[in-house]
Amino acid sequence: MFDADRDQVRQMFIRTWDKARAGEPLQDLEKIIAGVIEEHPEYQGLLESGDRGIGQEWTPEHGQENPFLHMGMHITIREQIAVDRPPGIREAHAELCRTLGNPMRAEHEIMEILGEILWNAQRQGLPPDETAYLSRVRRLAGLTP
Repeated sequence: MFDADRDQVRQMFIRTWDKARAGEPLQDLEKIIAGVIEEHPEYQGLLESGDRGIGQEWTPEHGQENPFLHMGMHITIREQIAVDRPPGIREAHAELCRTLGNPMRAEHEIMEILGEILWNAQRQGLPPDETAYLSRVRRLAGLTP
């Protein structure tokens, strides 16, 4: 998935959702993708429309959220939590879930921070600052002042 281009990643979302709806066996990554799609019914119609969304552009300037980016961020956060990278993200996420009472809300809050960290890294031509990312998520979770 990580060596694929944008259209290939979008195709993977569509194929995975088709497989999940058909009750076909899913690989581990596909299970994560299908889980994220199940939690976002607002994007299911787009995925069920075939290739309609493959080349589409969603721009914040027009008040649009890219559904593939949004779902991809959920997957990224879930993978970070699974492997606890950066170290401490699992604990911060767990605390945030307790505080907010909802794992999806916790992921959406973390997503805002991750998006800013990635945007800054891209703008500066540097790798994402894991220390700043974790620090902000820990602060959000109330684990640090």
